[in-house]
Amino acid sequence: MILKIFLVIASFVMMEGVAWFTHKYIMHGWLWSWHKDHHVHGKGFFEKNDLFSIFFSLIAMGLIFSGLLVESLWFNFYIGLGVTAYGMAYFVFHDVIVHRRYKHKWKFGGRYMRKIIRVHKVHHKNLKKDGAEAFGFLYAGKKFDHLVD
Repeated sequence: MILKIFLVIASFVMMEGVAWFTHKYIMHGWLWSWHKDHHVHGKGFFEKNDLFSIFFSLIAMGLIFSGLLVESLWFNFYIGLGVTAYGMAYFVFHDVIVHRRYKHKWKFGGRYMRKIIRVHKVHHKNLKKDGAEAFGFLYAGKKFDHLVD
């Protein structure tokens, strides 16, 4: 049981690195055509950028199903749960809290939440493919501590 819990937590934590890498080198790289409308908003509720969520959801489902269906790949189920949990946290933070794609009146006064919200807004000040900074979603390094002091 401890190994299973570890796999879920480790997968969740590692997804921040995967998300950072994907955001910096793929979204702001060769798939900028999908991500651009997230920085330069168009009309409508859905964005091409939402395709990334579908892509990661398919990976998580593949991990979960392979872990359920192939006995020797049992660990994939727990890795898939960690990826799914990260996706849910990302969705709530990024789409609901920061970008308010779903309207709410929540206010966040805690230092951690203020910091990652402000850091994400720093990222969105750049409307171009190149020159952006702060590619993480749920973690912001000490470099950005001045945003909440």
